Amino acid sequence: MANSDQAAMPTPSAPLSRQDGRSPWKRRYRKYVVPWMFALPILLINIIVVIGPSLSAVYYSLTDWSGIGAGEFIGLENYRKILFSDMDYRRAFLNNLAWLAFFLTVPFAVSLFAASMLARIRRGSMFFRTALFIPYVLPAVITASIWRNLLSPTLGIGALLADWGISGLDVAWLGRPQTALISIAFVDNWHFWGFLMVLFLSAMQGIPPELYEAARIDGASRWQEFRHITVPGIRPTIVFMLLMVAIWSFLVFDYVWILTQGGPAGSSEVLGTLVYKQAFMRFEAGYASAIGLTMSLLAGMVISLFLYLRRRGWEI
Repeated sequence: MANSDQAAMPTPSAPLSRQDGRSPWKRRYRKYVVPWMFALPILLINIIVVIGPSLSAVYYSLTDWSGIGAGEFIGLENYRKILFSDMDYRRAFLNNLAWLAFFLTVPFAVSLFAASMLARIRRGSMFFRTALFIPYVLPAVITASIWRNLLSPTLGIGALLADWGISGLDVAWLGRPQTALISIAFVDNWHFWGFLMVLFLSAMQGIPPELYEAARIDGASRWQEFRHITVPGIRPTIVFMLLMVAIWSFLVFDYVWILTQGGPAGSSEVLGTLVYKQAFMRFEAGYASAIGLTMSLLAGMVISLFLYLRRRGWEI
């Protein structure tokens, strides 16, 4: 009887280090060291290609450097010039603000309207999505070259309409200071708004259909459904893309450079093209570094505003 009671009694468990065959040091090694070993290659790449050039840009922004050889330390002279005496920088900055205002309104309005229309299409919807998304995947050089010909006063759409008797549009849209920047923005928007449309359409498909059915039962119109169901349902996507577009607006370069290179007379100059000219055409790389850091500062201010609104409880 005693033997049976002893067999029924549970035996004390062995220490954890003996149960799994690992010592406490090995467990700490697997928990803290091994993950860092996997992340170390990515960290090294970031240090080499991001942190290193960033720190060097900060240093060279304080120098008079041509891009070759050693730079002459001049302190904050480059930043004083940016803030108080460089009219080219001021004009480029204002053009970036105009670009920002355009891309925070027109592409979002067009893409939201198109996404709300396509969300109700069941047959052939993939065809329309693909057709509207194709311009986004085209290289900027190809898109800009096509539109340069289309906007030509002698070979483009305006010239064709003038031959048909519709005059007034056969003008040099990219050659006039009044229309150069808005024409480039139009071309960039033509290639960009389909990307926004696809993102908004994907977000709309995550909204429960029961909400729309309940709204229809209550007699809601299409506009009321869009305002009170669709927009709140995709608000995180809208706000995130507003953030990204605001950052991209200060980094724009390709379409402006390909179509006008900042001309005519600097009317379409933006900070990106100004940096390129200062560094590689005027050989003022130190001053270009200072301008580039102001662009990073502007992008950082946009991100800081986004984080501030999140901390205040905004659903973004």
